[in-house]
Amino acid sequence: MVTLESAENALKEVYLGVVANQLNVAANPLLAQIKHSSNNIFGKEIKKVAPVGINGGVGATSEDGALPVVAKQNYVEFVSTLKNLYGRFEITDKAVRATANSVSGFVNLLNDEMESLIKASNFNLGRMLFGTGSGCLATITAMDADNKNVTVDSTRNLVEGMVVYFYTEEDELASTATPFTITYVDRVENKVYTDAGNYTSSSVGYGSKIYNQKSINQEITGIEGLFANETLYGLKKSDYAWLKPYENAELSYLSENLIQTVIDYLEENRDSNVNYIATTKSIRRLFQEYLGAYRRNIDVAELNGGFKTIAYNGIPVVGDRFVPEKTMYLLNTNDFTMYEMGDWNWLSDENGRILKQIPGYAAYTATLVKYAELICDKPGGQGKISNIADTLTAAE
Repeated sequence: MVTLESAENALKEVYLGVVANQLNVAANPLLAQIKHSSNNIFGKEIKKVAPVGINGGVGATSEDGALPVVAKQNYVEFVSTLKNLYGRFEITDKAVRATANSVSGFVNLLNDEMESLIKASNFNLGRMLFGTGSGCLATITAMDADNKNVTVDSTRNLVEGMVVYFYTEEDELASTATPFTITYVDRVENKVYTDAGNYTSSSVGYGSKIYNQKSINQEITGIEGLFANETLYGLKKSDYAWLKPYENAELSYLSENLIQTVIDYLEENRDSNVNYIATTKSIRRLFQEYLGAYRRNIDVAELNGGFKTIAYNGIPVVGDRFVPEKTMYLLNTNDFTMYEMGDWNWLSDENGRILKQIPGYAAYTATLVKYAELICDKPGGQGKISNIADTLTAAE
Protein backbone atom coordinates (compact mmCIF):
# COMPACT_ATOMS: atom_id res chain seq x y z
CA MET A 1 0.00 0.00 0.00
CA VAL A 2 1.28 3.46 -0.94
CA THR A 3 1.70 5.86 2.00
CA LEU A 4 3.19 9.33 2.46
CA GLU A 5 6.25 7.65 3.95
CA SER A 6 6.77 5.46 0.88
CA ALA A 7 6.19 8.52 -1.32
CA GLU A 8 8.92 10.41 0.54
CA ASN A 9 11.31 7.48 0.21
CA ALA A 10 10.70 7.43 -3.53
CA LEU A 11 11.37 11.16 -3.80
CA LYS A 12 14.62 10.82 -1.84
CA GLU A 13 16.00 7.57 -3.19
CA VAL A 14 14.66 7.33 -6.73
CA TYR A 15 13.77 10.75 -8.07
CA LEU A 16 16.34 13.07 -6.47
CA GLY A 17 19.35 11.76 -8.39
CA VAL A 18 17.47 11.85 -11.69
CA VAL A 19 16.17 15.35 -11.08
CA ALA A 20 19.61 16.67 -10.05
CA ASN A 21 21.22 15.23 -13.17
CA GLN A 22 18.53 16.72 -15.39
CA LEU A 23 18.96 20.17 -13.85
CA ASN A 24 22.78 20.12 -13.79
CA VAL A 25 23.42 18.66 -17.23
CA ALA A 26 20.32 18.60 -19.40
CA ALA A 27 18.82 21.98 -18.48
CA ASN A 28 20.86 23.99 -20.98
CA PRO A 29 23.80 23.32 -23.34
CA LEU A 30 25.87 26.11 -21.77
CA LEU A 31 25.20 24.97 -18.22
CA ALA A 32 26.42 21.49 -19.17
CA GLN A 33 29.84 22.95 -20.10
CA ILE A 34 30.33 24.81 -16.81
CA LYS A 35 32.14 23.20 -13.90
CA HIS A 36 30.59 22.98 -10.43
CA SER A 37 32.40 23.55 -7.14
CA SER A 38 31.70 23.79 -3.43
CA ASN A 39 34.99 25.59 -2.71
CA ASN A 40 35.36 29.27 -1.76
CA ILE A 41 32.04 29.31 0.10
CA PHE A 42 32.11 31.17 3.41
CA GLY A 43 28.77 31.20 5.18
CA LYS A 44 26.23 32.59 2.73
CA GLU A 45 28.83 34.13 0.42
CA ILE A 46 31.30 33.14 -2.24
CA LYS A 47 34.69 34.78 -1.87
CA LYS A 48 36.90 34.11 -4.85
CA VAL A 49 40.38 35.53 -5.43
CA ALA A 50 40.88 36.45 -9.10
CA PRO A 51 44.25 37.35 -10.69
CA VAL A 52 44.75 40.67 -12.44
CA GLY A 53 47.20 40.76 -15.32
CA ILE A 54 50.49 38.87 -14.92
CA ASN A 55 53.47 38.73 -12.59
CA GLY A 56 55.60 41.80 -13.31
CA GLY A 57 58.84 40.44 -11.87
CA VAL A 58 60.28 39.43 -15.23
CA GLY A 59 62.97 41.32 -17.10
CA ALA A 60 66.28 41.13 -18.93
CA THR A 61 69.34 42.88 -17.48
CA SER A 62 73.07 43.14 -18.10
CA GLU A 63 75.40 40.41 -16.88
CA ASP A 64 76.43 42.36 -13.80
CA GLY A 65 73.22 44.35 -13.42
CA ALA A 66 70.64 44.18 -10.69
CA LEU A 67 67.99 41.52 -10.96
CA PRO A 68 64.48 42.54 -12.03
CA VAL A 69 62.39 44.25 -9.39
CA VAL A 70 60.05 41.88 -7.61
CA ALA A 71 56.50 42.65 -8.72
CA LYS A 72 54.09 40.08 -7.43
CA GLN A 73 50.93 38.97 -9.13
CA ASN A 74 48.01 41.27 -8.30
CA TYR A 75 44.69 39.90 -7.13
CA VAL A 76 41.22 41.15 -6.30
CA GLU A 77 38.51 39.44 -4.30
CA PHE A 78 35.17 38.66 -5.88
CA VAL A 79 32.31 38.50 -3.37
CA SER A 80 28.79 37.41 -4.20
CA THR A 81 25.87 36.01 -2.25
CA LEU A 82 24.71 32.46 -2.85
CA LYS A 83 21.33 32.65 -4.58
CA ASN A 84 18.39 30.63 -3.26
CA LEU A 85 16.92 28.49 -6.03
CA TYR A 86 13.63 26.72 -5.31
CA GLY A 87 11.27 24.47 -7.21
CA ARG A 88 7.94 23.35 -5.70
CA PHE A 89 5.22 20.91 -6.58
CA GLU A 90 2.09 19.73 -4.82
CA ILE A 91 -0.14 16.68 -4.82
CA THR A 92 -3.62 16.52 -3.35
CA ASP A 93 -4.59 14.14 -0.59
CA LYS A 94 -7.33 12.83 -2.86
CA ALA A 95 -4.79 11.90 -5.54
CA VAL A 96 -2.65 10.07 -2.99
CA ARG A 97 -5.62 8.12 -1.65
CA ALA A 98 -6.86 7.30 -5.17
CA THR A 99 -3.56 5.56 -5.95
CA ALA A 100 -2.95 4.07 -2.50
CA ASN A 101 -3.67 0.52 -3.72
CA SER A 102 -1.95 0.91 -7.08
CA VAL A 103 1.83 1.22 -7.08
CA SER A 104 1.89 1.82 -10.83
CA GLY A 105 -0.77 4.51 -10.51
CA PHE A 106 1.19 6.30 -7.80
CA VAL A 107 4.41 6.03 -9.80
CA ASN A 108 2.63 7.65 -12.75
CA LEU A 109 1.41 10.41 -10.44
CA LEU A 110 4.92 11.15 -9.18
CA ASN A 111 6.38 10.86 -12.69
CA ASP A 112 3.96 13.50 -13.95
CA GLU A 113 4.81 15.84 -11.08
CA MET A 114 8.57 15.33 -11.51
CA GLU A 115 8.43 15.91 -15.25
CA SER A 116 6.47 19.10 -14.68
CA LEU A 117 8.94 20.29 -12.04
CA ILE A 118 11.95 19.50 -14.24
CA LYS A 119 10.41 21.26 -17.24
CA ALA A 120 9.70 24.41 -15.24
CA SER A 121 13.11 24.34 -13.54
CA ASN A 122 14.97 23.82 -16.82
CA PHE A 123 13.16 26.78 -18.36
CA ASN A 124 14.00 29.09 -15.48
CA LEU A 125 17.60 27.91 -15.12
CA GLY A 126 18.19 28.49 -18.82
CA ARG A 127 16.58 31.92 -18.56
CA MET A 128 18.67 32.89 -15.51
CA LEU A 129 21.84 31.69 -17.20
CA PHE A 130 21.56 34.46 -19.80
CA GLY A 131 20.03 37.10 -17.52
CA THR A 132 21.46 39.83 -15.34
CA GLY A 133 20.32 38.50 -11.97
CA SER A 134 17.54 41.09 -11.68
CA GLY A 135 14.67 38.69 -12.39
CA CYS A 136 13.31 41.04 -15.07
CA LEU A 137 11.57 39.08 -17.82
CA ALA A 138 10.38 41.78 -20.21
CA THR A 139 9.54 45.46 -20.59
CA ILE A 140 5.97 46.55 -21.34
CA THR A 141 5.72 48.63 -24.51
CA ALA A 142 1.94 49.06 -24.74
CA MET A 143 -1.37 48.09 -23.14
CA ASP A 144 -4.62 47.38 -24.95
CA ALA A 145 -7.42 49.90 -24.52
CA ASP A 146 -9.52 47.37 -22.59
CA ASN A 147 -6.64 46.74 -20.17
CA LYS A 148 -6.79 42.98 -20.72
CA ASN A 149 -3.31 42.31 -22.04
CA VAL A 150 0.05 43.99 -22.50
CA THR A 151 2.55 44.13 -25.33
CA VAL A 152 6.19 43.51 -24.44
CA ASP A 153 9.57 44.03 -26.05
CA SER A 154 10.31 40.29 -26.10
CA THR A 155 8.56 37.07 -25.11
CA ARG A 156 11.68 34.87 -24.97
CA ASN A 157 11.63 34.73 -21.15
CA LEU A 158 7.88 34.21 -20.82
CA VAL A 159 5.78 31.05 -20.89
CA GLU A 160 2.28 30.06 -19.88
CA GLY A 161 1.96 29.18 -16.20
CA MET A 162 4.61 31.58 -14.91
CA VAL A 163 3.67 33.69 -11.88
CA VAL A 164 4.88 37.23 -12.45
CA TYR A 165 4.79 40.76 -11.03
CA PHE A 166 4.13 43.97 -12.97
CA TYR A 167 6.11 46.91 -11.67
CA THR A 168 5.67 50.52 -12.64
CA GLU A 169 8.20 53.25 -12.02
CA GLU A 170 6.02 54.39 -9.13
CA ASP A 171 6.23 50.96 -7.50
CA GLU A 172 10.02 51.17 -7.35
CA LEU A 173 10.08 47.38 -6.98
CA ALA A 174 7.69 47.52 -4.04
CA SER A 175 7.01 44.20 -2.37
CA THR A 176 3.26 44.84 -2.48
CA ALA A 177 2.95 44.20 -6.21
CA THR A 178 0.12 41.84 -7.16
CA PRO A 179 1.17 38.44 -8.61
CA PHE A 180 -0.43 37.29 -11.86
CA THR A 181 -0.32 33.96 -13.67
CA ILE A 182 0.42 34.08 -17.39
CA THR A 183 -2.38 32.31 -19.25
CA TYR A 184 -1.26 32.87 -22.85
CA VAL A 185 1.75 34.28 -24.69
CA ASP A 186 1.17 35.52 -28.24
CA ARG A 187 4.71 35.20 -29.62
CA VAL A 188 3.77 36.70 -32.99
CA GLU A 189 2.28 39.93 -31.66
CA ASN A 190 4.43 39.92 -28.46
CA LYS A 191 1.33 40.09 -26.26
CA VAL A 192 0.92 38.62 -22.79
CA TYR A 193 -2.38 37.60 -21.19
CA THR A 194 -2.74 36.88 -17.48
CA ASP A 195 -5.48 35.80 -15.07
CA ALA A 196 -5.70 39.36 -13.79
CA GLY A 197 -8.46 40.25 -16.26
CA ASN A 198 -8.09 44.01 -15.98
CA TYR A 199 -5.11 45.93 -14.66
CA THR A 200 -6.56 48.54 -12.37
CA SER A 201 -3.39 50.59 -12.16
CA SER A 202 -3.44 53.25 -14.85
CA SER A 203 0.32 53.62 -14.47
CA VAL A 204 1.01 50.12 -15.84
CA GLY A 205 2.12 50.76 -19.37
CA TYR A 206 5.11 51.75 -21.46
CA GLY A 207 8.36 51.19 -19.58
CA SER A 208 6.84 49.06 -16.81
CA LYS A 209 8.63 45.80 -16.10
CA ILE A 210 7.55 42.18 -15.73
CA TYR A 211 9.47 40.24 -13.09
CA ASN A 212 9.47 36.61 -12.10
CA GLN A 213 7.71 36.13 -8.77
CA LYS A 214 9.82 36.61 -5.63
CA SER A 215 12.94 36.95 -7.77
CA ILE A 216 13.75 40.64 -7.92
CA ASN A 217 17.55 40.94 -7.73
CA GLN A 218 17.67 37.40 -6.30
CA GLU A 219 18.68 35.33 -9.34
CA ILE A 220 22.11 34.06 -10.32
CA THR A 221 24.40 36.47 -12.17
CA GLY A 222 23.97 35.34 -15.76
CA ILE A 223 25.94 36.10 -18.93
CA GLU A 224 24.21 39.39 -19.68
CA GLY A 225 25.03 40.54 -16.16
CA LEU A 226 28.71 40.63 -17.14
CA PHE A 227 27.87 43.27 -19.73
CA ALA A 228 24.92 45.15 -18.23
CA ASN A 229 25.63 45.34 -14.50
CA GLU A 230 27.65 48.31 -13.30
CA THR A 231 28.77 46.40 -10.22
CA LEU A 232 30.06 42.86 -10.58
CA TYR A 233 30.90 40.60 -7.63
CA GLY A 234 31.15 43.60 -5.34
CA LEU A 235 33.45 45.61 -7.63
CA LYS A 236 32.53 48.66 -9.70
CA LYS A 237 33.51 48.42 -13.34
CA SER A 238 34.31 52.13 -13.28
CA ASP A 239 37.06 51.35 -10.76
CA TYR A 240 38.30 48.19 -12.46
CA ALA A 241 38.29 48.71 -16.22
CA TRP A 242 39.62 45.20 -16.87
CA LEU A 243 36.28 43.81 -15.60
CA LYS A 244 34.49 45.13 -18.67
CA PRO A 245 33.86 42.47 -21.34
CA TYR A 246 34.41 43.25 -25.00
CA GLU A 247 31.34 44.34 -26.96
CA ASN A 248 30.76 45.28 -30.57
CA ALA A 249 27.47 47.18 -30.62
CA GLU A 250 27.68 48.53 -34.17
CA LEU A 251 25.31 47.29 -36.87
CA SER A 252 27.13 44.27 -38.30
CA TYR A 253 26.47 41.74 -41.03
CA LEU A 254 27.22 38.20 -40.03
CA SER A 255 30.42 36.75 -41.45
CA GLU A 256 33.41 34.65 -40.47
CA ASN A 257 35.48 37.83 -40.35
CA LEU A 258 33.08 39.42 -37.83
CA ILE A 259 33.30 36.40 -35.53
CA GLN A 260 37.04 35.94 -35.94
CA THR A 261 37.73 39.60 -35.19
CA VAL A 262 36.19 39.23 -31.74
CA ILE A 263 37.96 35.91 -31.12
CA ASP A 264 41.33 37.41 -32.10
CA TYR A 265 40.78 40.49 -29.95
CA LEU A 266 39.98 38.42 -26.87
CA GLU A 267 42.97 36.17 -27.47
CA GLU A 268 45.47 38.97 -28.09
CA ASN A 269 44.22 41.56 -25.59
CA ARG A 270 42.41 39.61 -22.87
CA ASP A 271 44.36 36.31 -22.89
CA SER A 272 41.12 34.43 -23.43
CA ASN A 273 40.37 31.57 -25.80
CA VAL A 274 36.77 31.42 -26.98
CA ASN A 275 35.38 27.87 -26.87
CA TYR A 276 31.62 28.48 -26.93
CA ILE A 277 29.42 30.73 -29.05
CA ALA A 278 25.81 31.32 -27.96
CA THR A 279 23.37 33.12 -30.20
CA THR A 280 19.72 33.12 -31.24
CA LYS A 281 18.39 30.32 -33.37
CA SER A 282 17.61 32.78 -36.15
CA ILE A 283 21.23 33.95 -36.26
CA ARG A 284 22.44 30.36 -36.19
CA ARG A 285 20.25 29.69 -39.25
CA LEU A 286 21.69 32.82 -40.85
CA PHE A 287 25.20 31.51 -40.19
CA GLN A 288 24.26 28.21 -41.84
CA GLU A 289 22.98 30.21 -44.83
CA TYR A 290 26.29 32.09 -44.91
CA LEU A 291 28.29 28.86 -44.92
CA GLY A 292 26.11 27.47 -47.70
CA ALA A 293 26.40 30.63 -49.78
CA TYR A 294 30.20 30.42 -49.69
CA ARG A 295 30.24 26.62 -50.07
CA ARG A 296 31.78 26.05 -46.66
CA ASN A 297 31.51 22.68 -45.01
CA ILE A 298 29.17 22.71 -42.01
CA ASP A 299 30.98 21.10 -39.10
CA VAL A 300 29.12 19.53 -36.20
CA ALA A 301 30.23 19.70 -32.56
CA GLU A 302 29.05 17.38 -29.78
CA LEU A 303 28.85 18.93 -26.33
CA ASN A 304 28.65 17.63 -22.79
CA GLY A 305 25.13 16.49 -22.01
CA GLY A 306 24.64 14.99 -25.46
CA PHE A 307 23.91 18.29 -27.20
CA LYS A 308 24.88 18.65 -30.88
CA THR A 309 25.24 21.82 -32.91
CA ILE A 310 27.08 23.37 -35.83
CA ALA A 311 30.60 24.68 -35.28
CA TYR A 312 32.89 27.48 -36.43
CA ASN A 313 36.55 26.39 -36.56
CA GLY A 314 35.76 23.75 -33.97
CA ILE A 315 33.89 26.18 -31.69
CA PRO A 316 30.25 25.17 -31.12
CA VAL A 317 27.69 27.72 -32.29
CA VAL A 318 24.61 27.10 -30.14
CA GLY A 319 21.18 28.57 -30.78
CA ASP A 320 19.53 29.36 -27.46
CA ARG A 321 16.05 30.84 -27.00
CA PHE A 322 17.21 32.96 -24.06
CA VAL A 323 19.87 34.92 -25.95
CA PRO A 324 18.60 38.45 -26.77
CA GLU A 325 17.69 39.18 -30.38
CA LYS A 326 20.51 40.19 -32.76
CA THR A 327 23.07 39.03 -30.19
CA MET A 328 25.99 36.62 -30.15
CA TYR A 329 28.04 35.81 -27.05
CA LEU A 330 31.60 34.55 -27.48
CA LEU A 331 32.65 32.85 -24.26
CA ASN A 332 35.44 30.91 -22.62
CA THR A 333 33.49 28.44 -20.49
CA ASN A 334 36.67 27.52 -18.59
CA ASP A 335 36.37 30.90 -16.83
CA PHE A 336 32.96 30.03 -15.34
CA THR A 337 32.14 28.08 -12.19
CA MET A 338 28.79 27.33 -10.64
CA TYR A 339 29.54 27.55 -6.93
CA GLU A 340 27.03 25.65 -4.84
CA MET A 341 26.40 24.72 -1.25
CA GLY A 342 25.75 21.10 -2.10
CA ASP A 343 23.69 19.69 -4.94
CA TRP A 344 19.93 19.84 -5.40
CA ASN A 345 18.06 18.42 -2.42
CA TRP A 346 14.61 18.32 -0.87
CA LEU A 347 13.80 20.90 1.78
CA SER A 348 12.96 19.02 4.97
CA ASP A 349 11.69 19.94 8.41
CA GLU A 350 13.22 19.08 11.79
CA ASN A 351 11.75 15.58 11.52
CA GLY A 352 13.21 14.99 8.08
CA ARG A 353 9.83 15.16 6.34
CA ILE A 354 9.79 16.58 2.82
CA LEU A 355 6.09 16.18 2.00
CA LYS A 356 4.21 18.71 4.10
CA GLN A 357 0.54 19.53 4.28
CA ILE A 358 -0.38 22.96 2.99
CA PRO A 359 -2.09 24.70 5.95
CA GLY A 360 -5.83 24.84 5.38
CA TYR A 361 -5.77 22.58 2.31
CA ALA A 362 -6.05 18.85 1.65
CA ALA A 363 -2.80 18.83 -0.28
CA TYR A 364 0.90 18.23 0.24
CA THR A 365 3.86 20.12 -1.12
CA ALA A 366 7.56 19.37 -1.56
CA THR A 367 10.32 21.86 -2.30
CA LEU A 368 13.53 21.26 -4.23
CA VAL A 369 16.35 23.61 -3.20
CA LYS A 370 19.85 24.60 -4.20
CA TYR A 371 22.05 27.48 -3.02
CA ALA A 372 24.32 28.55 -5.83
CA GLU A 373 25.85 31.41 -7.80
CA LEU A 374 27.60 31.62 -11.17
CA ILE A 375 31.02 33.31 -11.09
CA CYS A 376 33.20 34.26 -14.05
CA ASP A 377 36.89 34.48 -13.13
CA LYS A 378 37.65 36.66 -16.14
CA PRO A 379 34.67 38.82 -17.16
CA GLY A 380 36.92 40.88 -19.44
CA GLY A 381 37.72 37.74 -21.42
CA GLN A 382 34.16 37.35 -22.72
CA GLY A 383 32.77 38.95 -25.88
CA LYS A 384 29.45 40.04 -27.32
CA ILE A 385 28.19 41.19 -30.71
CA SER A 386 24.91 42.95 -30.00
CA ASN A 387 23.53 44.41 -33.22
CA ILE A 388 23.66 41.72 -35.89
CA ALA A 389 21.57 42.39 -38.99
CA ASP A 390 18.93 39.80 -39.87
CA THR A 391 20.22 39.53 -43.44
CA LEU A 392 23.66 38.70 -44.81
CA THR A 393 23.88 41.88 -46.86
CA ALA A 394 22.19 45.25 -46.99
CA ALA A 395 19.03 45.48 -49.11
CA GLU A 396 19.68 46.96 -52.51
